[in-house]
Amino acid sequence: MAGRTPADTVAQLIAAINRQDVESALALYESDAVLMAEPGKPARGRAAIRAALEGFIALRATLTGETHRAIQAGDVAQFSSTWKLQGTAPDGKPVQMGGTSSDVLRRQADGTWLLAIDNPWGIA
Repeated sequence: MAGRTPADTVAQLIAAINRQDVESALALYESDAVLMAEPGKPARGRAAIRAALEGFIALRATLTGETHRAIQAGDVAQFSSTWKLQGTAPDGKPVQMGGTSSDVLRRQADGTWLLAIDNPWGIA
Protein backbone atom coordinates (compact mmCIF):
# COMPACT_ATOMS: atom_id res chain seq x y z
CA MET A 1 0.00 0.00 0.00
CA ALA A 2 1.23 3.47 -0.87
CA GLY A 3 2.31 5.92 1.80
CA ARG A 4 0.24 8.52 3.57
CA THR A 5 2.83 11.16 2.61
CA PRO A 6 5.08 11.55 -0.43
CA ALA A 7 8.12 10.74 1.73
CA ASP A 8 6.44 7.54 2.95
CA THR A 9 5.84 6.39 -0.62
CA VAL A 10 9.46 7.02 -1.62
CA ALA A 11 10.68 5.21 1.52
CA GLN A 12 8.46 2.25 0.60
CA LEU A 13 9.91 2.23 -2.92
CA ILE A 14 13.45 2.09 -1.52
CA ALA A 15 12.48 -0.73 0.85
CA ALA A 16 10.82 -2.72 -1.97
CA ILE A 17 13.89 -2.42 -4.20
CA ASN A 18 16.17 -3.44 -1.32
CA ARG A 19 14.15 -6.59 -0.69
CA GLN A 20 13.95 -7.28 -4.45
CA ASP A 21 10.14 -7.02 -4.49
CA VAL A 22 9.18 -5.84 -7.98
CA GLU A 23 5.42 -6.10 -7.35
CA SER A 24 5.49 -3.89 -4.26
CA ALA A 25 7.71 -1.36 -6.01
CA LEU A 26 5.47 -1.29 -9.09
CA ALA A 27 2.37 -0.76 -6.92
CA LEU A 28 3.80 2.63 -5.86
CA TYR A 29 3.43 4.05 -9.39
CA GLU A 30 0.32 5.40 -11.09
CA SER A 31 -0.80 3.27 -14.05
CA ASP A 32 0.38 5.89 -16.57
CA ALA A 33 3.50 6.96 -14.66
CA VAL A 34 6.91 7.66 -16.18
CA LEU A 35 10.22 6.42 -14.74
CA MET A 36 13.41 7.80 -16.21
CA ALA A 37 15.26 4.48 -16.11
CA GLU A 38 18.32 6.15 -17.63
CA PRO A 39 18.94 9.82 -18.44
CA GLY A 40 16.86 10.62 -21.51
CA LYS A 41 15.22 7.16 -21.61
CA PRO A 42 11.71 7.24 -20.15
CA ALA A 43 9.89 4.06 -19.20
CA ARG A 44 6.17 4.82 -19.68
CA GLY A 45 3.39 2.75 -18.14
CA ARG A 46 3.41 -0.34 -15.97
CA ALA A 47 5.05 -2.81 -18.37
CA ALA A 48 8.00 -0.53 -19.12
CA ILE A 49 8.36 0.49 -15.46
CA ARG A 50 8.30 -3.17 -14.41
CA ALA A 51 11.15 -3.92 -16.85
CA ALA A 52 13.18 -0.96 -15.55
CA LEU A 53 12.63 -1.96 -11.91
CA GLU A 54 13.61 -5.55 -12.72
CA GLY A 55 16.88 -4.15 -14.11
CA PHE A 56 17.64 -2.30 -10.86
CA ILE A 57 16.62 -5.29 -8.76
CA ALA A 58 18.79 -7.65 -10.86
CA LEU A 59 21.78 -5.74 -9.48
CA ARG A 60 20.93 -7.16 -6.02
CA ALA A 61 21.21 -3.56 -4.96
CA THR A 62 21.24 -1.74 -1.70
CA LEU A 63 19.55 1.61 -2.24
CA THR A 64 19.65 4.49 0.23
CA GLY A 65 18.07 7.93 0.01
CA GLU A 66 18.10 11.21 1.85
CA THR A 67 15.17 13.62 1.47
CA HIS A 68 16.04 17.14 0.47
CA ARG A 69 12.64 18.67 -0.08
CA ALA A 70 8.99 17.83 -0.45
CA ILE A 71 6.79 20.63 -1.74
CA GLN A 72 3.06 20.02 -1.80
CA ALA A 73 0.39 21.95 -3.70
CA GLY A 74 -2.99 20.38 -3.14
CA ASP A 75 -2.92 16.82 -4.46
CA VAL A 76 0.48 17.12 -6.17
CA ALA A 77 3.93 17.03 -4.57
CA GLN A 78 7.43 17.59 -5.91
CA PHE A 79 9.95 15.46 -4.03
CA SER A 80 13.73 15.61 -4.29
CA SER A 81 16.33 13.43 -2.64
CA THR A 82 19.90 12.27 -2.95
CA TRP A 83 20.28 8.52 -3.49
CA LYS A 84 23.03 5.93 -3.71
CA LEU A 85 22.84 2.42 -5.09
CA GLN A 86 25.43 -0.29 -4.64
CA GLY A 87 25.02 -3.66 -6.28
CA THR A 88 26.55 -6.34 -8.44
CA ALA A 89 26.29 -6.52 -12.24
CA PRO A 90 25.39 -9.84 -13.90
CA ASP A 91 29.10 -10.30 -14.71
CA GLY A 92 29.94 -10.07 -10.98
CA LYS A 93 31.47 -6.60 -11.10
CA PRO A 94 30.47 -4.07 -8.45
CA VAL A 95 28.07 -1.32 -9.52
CA GLN A 96 27.75 2.06 -7.85
CA MET A 97 25.31 4.75 -8.91
CA GLY A 98 23.92 7.86 -7.35
CA GLY A 99 22.19 11.09 -8.08
CA THR A 100 19.67 13.68 -7.04
CA SER A 101 16.11 12.73 -7.88
CA SER A 102 13.26 14.96 -8.91
CA ASP A 103 9.92 13.19 -8.52
CA VAL A 104 6.26 14.13 -8.82
CA LEU A 105 3.68 12.32 -6.71
CA ARG A 106 -0.08 12.61 -6.75
CA ARG A 107 -2.52 12.05 -3.89
CA GLN A 108 -5.03 9.32 -4.72
CA ALA A 109 -8.74 9.25 -3.81
CA ASP A 110 -7.95 7.10 -0.75
CA GLY A 111 -5.45 9.69 0.56
CA THR A 112 -2.31 7.73 -0.36
CA TRP A 113 0.42 9.04 -2.65
CA LEU A 114 1.71 7.39 -5.84
CA LEU A 115 4.56 8.32 -8.13
CA ALA A 116 3.48 9.99 -11.37
CA ILE A 117 7.01 10.92 -12.51
CA ASP A 118 10.12 9.29 -11.07
CA ASN A 119 13.32 10.89 -12.31
CA PRO A 120 16.24 9.59 -10.25
CA TRP A 121 18.67 11.47 -12.51
CA GLY A 122 17.30 14.95 -11.74
CA ILE A 123 18.55 17.34 -14.41
CA ALA A 124 20.97 14.84 -16.00
